[in-house]
Amino acid sequence: MLPKQRQDEIVRALRVDKAGGVKVLAARLGVSEATIRRDLEQLHDEGRLTRVYGGALAVDGGDEPFADVNAVHAAEKDRIARRAAELVQDGESVLLDIGTTALRVAQHLHGRSLTVVTSNLAVLEELQNDESIELIILGGFVRRSYRSLVGYLTEESLRQIHVDWLFLGTSGVRPDGRVMDSTMIEVPVKRAMIQAADRVVLLADATKFPGHGVARVCEPAELHMVVTEPGADPATRAQLTEAGAQVVLA
Repeated sequence: MLPKQRQDEIVRALRVDKAGGVKVLAARLGVSEATIRRDLEQLHDEGRLTRVYGGALAVDGGDEPFADVNAVHAAEKDRIARRAAELVQDGESVLLDIGTTALRVAQHLHGRSLTVVTSNLAVLEELQNDESIELIILGGFVRRSYRSLVGYLTEESLRQIHVDWLFLGTSGVRPDGRVMDSTMIEVPVKRAMIQAADRVVLLADATKFPGHGVARVCEPAELHMVVTEPGADPATRAQLTEAGAQVVLA
């Protein structure tokens, strides 16, 4: 990977996760920590991120465009999404969270006899012409930058339904298994989704272990299953298992 490509990937990753440590970025990009430090210093000087002790923060420039987020770790997300879709039986109901991994789950549900409920406008676009799927869209305020619905109406809609499966996204999983998110406005909706589902499945690639987030979404005991990758932190996976969540590797 050329230096420019690597630096663009760093900025893109920070916009997704809001922050990143030197060790995590080095592992993600397959380069030395010294290389990442040099990149962070250069990107800081260019105003593309904010350098902090141990890593960097994303520049506050609004949400990363959905298409850019979707391109980050695309292969990993697709493996996780495919494994998640395999859990669902025909005739069941599925609640899909916002985000790009949930969109990929929807792509693997085509042609199935299912009910899909979502606040994810990208999922709406993906499934709207699939006549085999009964598609229910939650109400709410349109958050255009991330193609989602949020707010009181979304939460109230969730209080009126109950589904078999929830596929939940996250900004990161703490070492103790707590699920976090970086976008405060989405957290109440995620919590309402958890209450509306019989089985809560967290979808998280290896870079989310540990990940970043300022707001707690749920405790590990509230999860029934976590679909992730073999590279996800073993200690965190052990905490999740101890809390009662089944960890499935895609």
